[in-house]
Amino acid sequence: MRSTAVVSQMTLLSRVLGFVRDVVIARSFGASMAADAFFVAFKIPNLFRRLFAEGAFSQAFVPVLAENRSRGGDAAVRGLVDAVGGSLAIILLAVVATGVLAAPLLIWVFAPGFSAETSKSELAAALLRVTFPYLLFVSLSGLAGAVANVYGRFALPAFSPVMLNLALIAGALWLAPYCAQPVFGLAIGVLLGGLCQLGLQYAALTRLGFRVRPRVAFRDQEVKKILRLMGPALFGSSVPLFNMMLDTILASFLVTGSVSWLYYADRLYEFPLGVFGAALATVILPTLAARHAAGDATDYARTLDWALRWTVLVATPAMLALVVLAVPLLSALFEYGRMSAHDVEMSARALVAYALGLLPFVAIKVFASAFYARQDTATPVRIGIIAMLANSVLNLILIFPFAHAGLALATTLAAYLNAGMLFFALRRTGGYTAIAIRDGLVLRVVVACVAMSLVLCWLALPVARWHAWTVGERAWQLSVMVGAGVLIYFAVLAACGWRPRHMALGERNV
Repeated sequence: MRSTAVVSQMTLLSRVLGFVRDVVIARSFGASMAADAFFVAFKIPNLFRRLFAEGAFSQAFVPVLAENRSRGGDAAVRGLVDAVGGSLAIILLAVVATGVLAAPLLIWVFAPGFSAETSKSELAAALLRVTFPYLLFVSLSGLAGAVANVYGRFALPAFSPVMLNLALIAGALWLAPYCAQPVFGLAIGVLLGGLCQLGLQYAALTRLGFRVRPRVAFRDQEVKKILRLMGPALFGSSVPLFNMMLDTILASFLVTGSVSWLYYADRLYEFPLGVFGAALATVILPTLAARHAAGDATDYARTLDWALRWTVLVATPAMLALVVLAVPLLSALFEYGRMSAHDVEMSARALVAYALGLLPFVAIKVFASAFYARQDTATPVRIGIIAMLANSVLNLILIFPFAHAGLALATTLAAYLNAGMLFFALRRTGGYTAIAIRDGLVLRVVVACVAMSLVLCWLALPVARWHAWTVGERAWQLSVMVGAGVLIYFAVLAACGWRPRHMALGERNV
């Protein structure tokens, strides 16, 4: 739990700065044409980043790295890092060069609705040429972070995104005024943020005693093994990326501002998902991989159960709180400058839809880590493809009655399908015995969440009052509601017999 807490704290710092970043962007650009163009240009390299830095590569690399360390020690790890680093860099350079040259085509693919406005499409393509090289820097940074995680160093890799947020804030405040089109200050900030992340992670590798000497080694047996594992993992990681891409494509056909409304809503629901869900998955993947490599099925199952118990305990109340507090949160954080009350209410519709899927989103990260730790990348892929197809159909159905919020709701419904199928697949293979459900944790959490939701609804005020209040009044009222919600939730849990010691690894919540 200590490692998860460290990652969560670093991620929390990053997310708080991310909110500051988004407040600055919202105040300067609102939900304008320039904002829509930048968010698309920023989203495209971010989608690829989830493949090369956090998705297929990480899922294939970490288990193989852990296996090499247990078998051959530090010398084997150094050789693997050198071979993988050089090979990955060559692939990334080719992808980045293609992306920069094909920027107008990528914009047409990801946001075809922009083509109806030539100036919007051209601006997005120009911004993409600046932001796309970020992929190279952040992916190599992810390689260094994965090595640090295998060695039990979680803080600095989790802190790394802070550099991107600081660079974007600097770009919006200090670079934008000097650009002919101010939004280019944000694009330059993305590029500088990637460079800073890579520099920070390389320094961390040096402190671990690594002197990276990249070499291209596609014929190396371990590199081949990683590439084989990446094949199905690539498809699996592409599932959420395809869903996001489809959301962006469809949103580009809706009224101006739709892309931005989805972005601001996504940022809020990603906060608990990143602070807790991603942190939990980051920590348990190398742990599960080590348990599997050692042939310790009991500790493997116990670690997975521990992660799912924390998922139930934390993600469930966070999900309900986001639903109830959608307008207060968005108003308190973003309703300044060019961000209007109408923009807040449109974003809130999407946030409610996204928030309802927080629990399955976190569960997916945990379940997928359980399969990847066993070097089984095929099962999550098969399930992910089914969820992707379901999401596509739901998108086309729900966009008509609910516009941009329908896209968010489709994503949530597909997440429930994905998480459910992964859960039953784990049960069939004997990887999880559902102790958290049998021993009453879920029932206690449900009772506490009902009490918390009733209190938050009682404290809620008319939407119009949030729009009329000053920054200080919004912040104070939101703090009161959040504080009351947390207090009631844990007080009711305690009254139901729950104690913090029950969440220790290997404990039974009885």
